[in-house]
Amino acid sequence: MICASIEEFAAALPRFGALAGLDLGTKTIGVAVSDRLRSVASPLSTIRREKFTLDVEKLLKITAEREIAGLVLGLPMNMDGSEGPRCQSTRAFARNLEKLSPLPITFWDERLSTVAAERAMLEADMSRKRRAEVIDHVAAGFILQGALDRLGYMGGAHG
Repeated sequence: MICASIEEFAAALPRFGALAGLDLGTKTIGVAVSDRLRSVASPLSTIRREKFTLDVEKLLKITAEREIAGLVLGLPMNMDGSEGPRCQSTRAFARNLEKLSPLPITFWDERLSTVAAERAMLEADMSRKRRAEVIDHVAAGFILQGALDRLGYMGGAHG
Protein backbone atom coordinates (compact mmCIF):
# COMPACT_ATOMS: atom_id res chain seq x y z
CA MET A 1 0.00 0.00 0.00
CA ILE A 2 1.56 3.26 -1.14
CA CYS A 3 0.72 6.17 1.14
CA ALA A 4 0.63 9.57 -0.52
CA SER A 5 1.58 11.44 2.66
CA ILE A 6 3.46 10.80 5.89
CA GLU A 7 0.14 11.30 7.73
CA GLU A 8 -1.51 8.53 5.70
CA PHE A 9 1.57 6.34 6.33
CA ALA A 10 1.36 6.99 10.09
CA ALA A 11 -2.31 5.97 10.09
CA ALA A 12 -1.50 2.72 8.24
CA LEU A 13 1.21 1.65 10.68
CA PRO A 14 0.73 -0.54 13.73
CA ARG A 15 1.48 1.22 17.03
CA PHE A 16 4.87 -0.48 17.37
CA GLY A 17 7.27 -2.05 14.93
CA ALA A 18 10.48 -1.12 13.21
CA LEU A 19 10.57 0.78 9.93
CA ALA A 20 13.06 0.43 7.10
CA GLY A 21 14.44 3.31 5.06
CA LEU A 22 15.66 2.76 1.51
CA ASP A 23 18.05 4.82 -0.56
CA LEU A 24 17.47 3.57 -4.11
CA GLY A 25 20.43 4.06 -6.37
CA THR A 26 20.98 2.72 -9.87
CA LYS A 27 23.57 0.18 -8.66
CA THR A 28 22.68 -0.22 -4.99
CA ILE A 29 19.89 0.00 -2.43
CA GLY A 30 20.97 1.39 0.92
CA VAL A 31 18.96 -0.05 3.81
CA ALA A 32 18.51 1.39 7.30
CA VAL A 33 16.23 0.16 10.05
CA SER A 34 14.71 1.71 13.15
CA ASP A 35 14.10 0.34 16.61
CA ARG A 36 10.58 -0.91 17.43
CA LEU A 37 9.67 2.40 19.07
CA ARG A 38 10.77 4.26 15.92
CA SER A 39 13.11 6.72 17.55
CA VAL A 40 16.51 5.89 16.06
CA ALA A 41 17.52 4.90 12.54
CA SER A 42 20.56 2.67 12.11
CA PRO A 43 22.29 2.05 8.78
CA LEU A 44 22.10 -1.69 8.11
CA SER A 45 23.44 -2.78 4.73
CA THR A 46 23.68 -2.13 1.03
CA ILE A 47 22.02 -4.41 -1.50
CA ARG A 48 23.88 -4.63 -4.83
CA ARG A 49 21.20 -4.27 -7.47
CA GLU A 50 20.78 -7.10 -9.95
CA LYS A 51 17.25 -7.74 -11.19
CA PHE A 52 14.14 -6.33 -9.53
CA THR A 53 12.93 -9.77 -8.38
CA LEU A 54 16.30 -10.61 -6.78
CA ASP A 55 16.59 -7.16 -5.19
CA VAL A 56 13.10 -7.44 -3.69
CA GLU A 57 13.78 -10.99 -2.49
CA LYS A 58 16.77 -9.68 -0.49
CA LEU A 59 14.74 -6.74 0.76
CA LEU A 60 11.79 -8.88 1.86
CA LYS A 61 14.17 -11.23 3.66
CA ILE A 62 15.39 -8.22 5.69
CA THR A 63 11.83 -7.01 6.37
CA ALA A 64 10.84 -10.48 7.60
CA GLU A 65 13.93 -11.00 9.77
CA ARG A 66 13.65 -7.54 11.33
CA GLU A 67 9.83 -7.61 11.60
CA ILE A 68 9.57 -4.37 9.63
CA ALA A 69 6.16 -2.63 9.82
CA GLY A 70 6.62 -0.08 7.03
CA LEU A 71 9.00 1.20 4.35
CA VAL A 72 10.26 4.72 3.74
CA LEU A 73 11.71 5.27 0.27
CA GLY A 74 13.96 8.24 -0.31
CA LEU A 75 12.56 10.37 -3.13
CA PRO A 76 15.46 11.99 -5.03
CA MET A 77 13.82 15.30 -5.90
CA ASN A 78 15.63 18.03 -7.79
CA MET A 79 16.87 20.93 -5.66
CA ASP A 80 14.06 23.13 -7.01
CA GLY A 81 11.49 20.64 -5.73
CA SER A 82 10.59 19.18 -9.11
CA GLU A 83 10.65 15.46 -9.88
CA GLY A 84 13.00 14.07 -12.49
CA PRO A 85 13.59 10.60 -13.96
CA ARG A 86 15.07 9.24 -10.70
CA CYS A 87 11.84 10.08 -8.86
CA GLN A 88 9.86 8.28 -11.56
CA SER A 89 12.01 5.17 -11.21
CA THR A 90 11.62 5.29 -7.39
CA ARG A 91 7.84 5.54 -7.75
CA ALA A 92 7.89 2.65 -10.25
CA PHE A 93 9.96 0.56 -7.80
CA ALA A 94 7.36 1.29 -5.09
CA ARG A 95 4.46 0.28 -7.39
CA ASN A 96 6.19 -3.02 -8.21
CA LEU A 97 7.12 -3.61 -4.56
CA GLU A 98 3.52 -2.92 -3.50
CA LYS A 99 2.41 -5.97 -5.51
CA LEU A 100 4.80 -8.23 -3.55
CA SER A 101 4.56 -6.82 -0.03
CA PRO A 102 1.59 -5.84 2.17
CA LEU A 103 3.71 -3.27 4.05
CA PRO A 104 2.72 0.40 3.92
CA ILE A 105 5.18 2.38 1.78
CA THR A 106 5.79 6.11 1.80
CA PHE A 107 8.26 8.54 0.25
CA TRP A 108 10.61 10.96 1.99
CA ASP A 109 12.33 13.90 0.33
CA GLU A 110 15.97 12.83 0.36
CA ARG A 111 17.52 15.90 -1.24
CA LEU A 112 20.06 16.49 1.49
CA SER A 113 20.46 12.98 2.93
CA THR A 114 23.53 12.02 0.87
CA VAL A 115 25.14 15.39 1.59
CA ALA A 116 24.46 14.98 5.33
CA ALA A 117 25.77 11.41 5.27
CA GLU A 118 28.94 12.46 3.47
CA ARG A 119 29.53 15.29 5.93
CA ALA A 120 29.02 13.01 8.96
CA MET A 121 31.52 10.51 7.56
CA LEU A 122 34.08 13.22 6.78
CA GLU A 123 33.72 14.51 10.34
CA ALA A 124 34.31 10.95 11.56
CA ASP A 125 37.51 11.01 9.49
CA MET A 126 36.46 7.94 7.53
CA SER A 127 38.65 6.90 4.62
CA ARG A 128 37.40 7.50 1.07
CA LYS A 129 37.23 3.74 0.44
CA ARG A 130 35.16 3.14 3.58
CA ARG A 131 32.86 6.09 2.75
CA ALA A 132 32.22 4.59 -0.68
CA GLU A 133 31.30 1.27 0.95
CA VAL A 134 28.80 2.71 3.42
CA ILE A 135 27.42 5.90 1.82
CA ASP A 136 24.22 4.22 0.58
CA HIS A 137 23.06 2.76 3.87
CA VAL A 138 24.25 5.79 5.83
CA ALA A 139 22.15 7.96 3.46
CA ALA A 140 19.24 5.53 4.02
CA GLY A 141 19.72 6.19 7.75
CA PHE A 142 19.33 9.94 7.23
CA ILE A 143 16.21 9.36 5.09
CA LEU A 144 14.66 7.12 7.73
CA GLN A 145 15.65 9.41 10.61
CA GLY A 146 13.95 12.35 8.89
CA ALA A 147 10.73 10.36 8.58
CA LEU A 148 11.00 9.05 12.17
CA ASP A 149 11.45 12.58 13.49
CA ARG A 150 8.38 13.71 11.55
CA LEU A 151 6.31 10.75 12.80
CA GLY A 152 7.49 11.41 16.35
CA TYR A 153 6.56 15.08 16.05
CA MET A 154 3.10 14.16 14.74
CA GLY A 155 2.54 11.72 17.60
CA GLY A 156 3.55 14.27 20.22
CA ALA A 157 6.62 14.03 22.42
CA HIS A 158 7.05 10.84 24.42
CA GLY A 159 8.90 11.97 27.49
